[in-house]
Amino acid sequence: MLGKSYIPCLRWKKGEYLAIEQLSSLAHNYILPLIEVAEIGFDFEKRKENKSIDEHLNLFAKRIKGKWGTDKCFIDPRIINSTVRMKNGDHPVTYIFNDLRAYDINALPVAGVDRDAKYLNAVHEIIEADKRGLCIRIGLEEATEPNFLRNLDDLIHGISIKLENCDFVLDLGAPPNFEPITEFANLIETVIKDLPHLNYWRSFGILGTSFPSSLGGIKSGVSLLPRKEWILYKELVQSLQKSNVRIPSFGDYVINHPDVVYLDMRIIKPKANVRYTLGDCWLLARGKNVRDFGLGQHKDLCNLIINHHEFYGASFSTADKYIQDCAQGNVSTGNLTTWRRIGTNHHIELVARDAANLAAS
Repeated sequence: MLGKSYIPCLRWKKGEYLAIEQLSSLAHNYILPLIEVAEIGFDFEKRKENKSIDEHLNLFAKRIKGKWGTDKCFIDPRIINSTVRMKNGDHPVTYIFNDLRAYDINALPVAGVDRDAKYLNAVHEIIEADKRGLCIRIGLEEATEPNFLRNLDDLIHGISIKLENCDFVLDLGAPPNFEPITEFANLIETVIKDLPHLNYWRSFGILGTSFPSSLGGIKSGVSLLPRKEWILYKELVQSLQKSNVRIPSFGDYVINHPDVVYLDMRIIKPKANVRYTLGDCWLLARGKNVRDFGLGQHKDLCNLIINHHEFYGASFSTADKYIQDCAQGNVSTGNLTTWRRIGTNHHIELVARDAANLAAS
């Protein structure tokens, strides 16, 4: 088991890092975030990225320190184009960790069998400098390939790191179909049992989501979507306990889909929505597009949530208090970033506690 019971994978955009900053100390202590470097925005009018890599990474480490602190975290720049270099020629991951080191942040780089040689060389230098270890992130398809053991050992030997200094994350991504859940759990159990060096990793976690890539098919009003990754995980824990096999910590993509989608906001009309996590499902309160109908409709959406019988109450998290205050007209209806912050903060508070309780049972 990981010392932490929950691994939220975060894209580290404004709504997410503000949500992290507002976590309770209890939730903060239960989580070990896997922080991805967000994509560089794209200017559709000029048909190019809207900033340089130097500009994009300029405040990254400072925000980690300000919003998360210096506690352990995994840092993964997988989304950044592998050919991009800083103005001075450095690899972006080298720049990131030089900056993180200056803030004394206990950050570990993430690597996998799919990373190129120059990235792995840079990671090797980071590990040698920091002596903190490595997070190995492996996709489900990679873990089931016939030559996976050789690829994994090549990675470990190439970076020159001991197994006991590696944290291992099995990343399911967003499987197209979790069902039937029991059969899928059996498949994942088999994959876990076959993982090389399973009992030697410093820590072991599993990551995945069933959150949709688009809410386009979700009706207005209130809808419930099953959190299939959490349902799967609970079944998986029971099976692994019976088999006396190492149990991974739970991880998810919070209220996101892992795929990066570039949207031209000149033509997109996003709809107002509040994403509210419950035990085995998400409650989605959805309105009309904010461009034509404004952000004021979030007050009505918040009323739908606080009147739902499973609302956790204003004292549960900073997000829940905001939802209740918004429903009562005591705070602003904010903007789209506000509601990403609210959904993320509530989700992490809830899942951190649920995962910790399950680990202790």
